[in-house]
Amino acid sequence: MNKINNLEKFKGSHSYRKIAIAACFGTFLEWYDFLTFATLAVVFGPLFFPSSDPTTGLLASLATFGVGMVVRPIGAAIFGSMGDRIGRKPVFMITIALMGLATVSVGFLPTYAQVGIWAPILLLSLRLLQGLSAGGEIGGSAVYLTEHAGNTYRGLKTSFLQLMGPLGILFSTLQIALLRNYLSPEEFVAWGWRVPFWISILLLMIAFKARMALEETPVFLELSKSGKKTERPLLSNFRDPQTRKRMFLLFFCISAGGAVLFFCVQVYTVIFLKTSTKLAPAIVDQLSIYATLALFPLTLFAGWLSDKVGRKPVVISGLLLGAIFIQPAFQILEVLSVQYLQSPQTGSSLILIGLVLTCLSLALALVIGPQTALLAELFPAKTRNSAATLPHNLAAGWIGGLLPLIVTWLNQLWGNNLAGLWYPTIFLAAGAIVAFIYLPETRDNSLLD
Repeated sequence: MNKINNLEKFKGSHSYRKIAIAACFGTFLEWYDFLTFATLAVVFGPLFFPSSDPTTGLLASLATFGVGMVVRPIGAAIFGSMGDRIGRKPVFMITIALMGLATVSVGFLPTYAQVGIWAPILLLSLRLLQGLSAGGEIGGSAVYLTEHAGNTYRGLKTSFLQLMGPLGILFSTLQIALLRNYLSPEEFVAWGWRVPFWISILLLMIAFKARMALEETPVFLELSKSGKKTERPLLSNFRDPQTRKRMFLLFFCISAGGAVLFFCVQVYTVIFLKTSTKLAPAIVDQLSIYATLALFPLTLFAGWLSDKVGRKPVVISGLLLGAIFIQPAFQILEVLSVQYLQSPQTGSSLILIGLVLTCLSLALALVIGPQTALLAELFPAKTRNSAATLPHNLAAGWIGGLLPLIVTWLNQLWGNNLAGLWYPTIFLAAGAIVAFIYLPETRDNSLLD
């Protein structure tokens, strides 16, 4: 039977909408679990890393969060290869179970005051499991969803997956804000911080049940029938010159570019407005929520646009917009913040700040909108899972994870709150140039090849 007919037959008997909801909900849970840890890093410091110097405890807590980012490529290598050998769905089930159980367990951990040195050891061990799981899920889910999407409006249909990270940030942040609002500081430190991890039990049950009903992708089923699976997919990727080249392009231009923009748009803007321009934290949090909400339709638009004009021009546009706009955007934010502090009764400055944040969100959306489809389209079916997940998690974990440290260090070195932003600016410009010269157009690629 013709491969395309097999694919269309499969698509006709299973609802893509149900598949997308189940896949995206699981990825949302992964992000929620992963990012809740970061949100509570300040709380974990004195509870698990007591020290006479509060800064030392906080740094130890942040380092524990960073470990989860560092081991993501290891999880990608392990689970990515498994996805090519035993199937996309089994790995999907393993990663969601691993992340969920590790996160729930954090909510029941004893503190340093109760068990001493075992408390940080247990916390670090669970964080390692979270990082390994995230490495297999984030990237693998993109391949799974894209292989189910078919050939029509693939960019739009898969762009929904990119909303799960911002949605996980929103849900985690709002939940912790509500807990802090309704609990006293003493109650929150005593037990309130555990609630988000306990809630993961319910979310895990829903996600696991939804994923149990999922089917293996039609692409992997076709590989199994034709006997084209490879036993050492990761090794095969590094031996093949074209795959190696595309893994580098995914790492440097697409995944690293998205990670750099994500930091600048969703992380550094908050730090900058709170610390450098001295805007009230409550106002900054509201602006941050607005910027995140604006990212949703912009990401879907970018995915749709990539179906019309191609993935390559959309991604390059996002990289160039980020490279051109980051420095002036933060200078404008600085000026507008001063104007607002001088005349808080007029809201025009805040509206303009919102527009600047929207422009930054557009640059991010143009890169991540087509990203899910690109992760799968760049590589051959038999080694796709391992080829896509490793460079993607390497970029997100090491480039994105280290970017806050590098930017802060450059700011201190040059004594300027904007100096460090030249690093992401140059990185994005280089990524755009490399993508323009070498990145292939993948919109019409067959996923069965």
